[in-house]
Amino acid sequence: MTFHKKEEFSKKKQQLALLAKSISHPARISILKILSKKERCNCNDFVEVLPLTQSTVSQHLKELKKCNLIDGTLEGTNSIYTLNKAGIKEFEKEFRKLIKSISVK
Repeated sequence: MTFHKKEEFSKKKQQLALLAKSISHPARISILKILSKKERCNCNDFVEVLPLTQSTVSQHLKELKKCNLIDGTLEGTNSIYTLNKAGIKEFEKEFRKLIKSISVK
């Protein structure tokens, strides 16, 4: 039986890995880029421009929300998605620190 050992690593490293995983799919990168231009969208807005079904887009939105890169709020029967600016800034800060710490000189 295989056991995961990620608990052996710091919470900071686990969070950074979760963030990296959250943008590891081209659809999620596309969703972030769309939101950076439109500011707010519902799921159907993404379905119209991405080559994915509504249920697949919903799964990608769920992953981005889980990592605090986007926010979702209910307006009537629609979920409206926006960039979580604080989450994006934290993501940028942590990845800059990582890249700086492993840079080749």
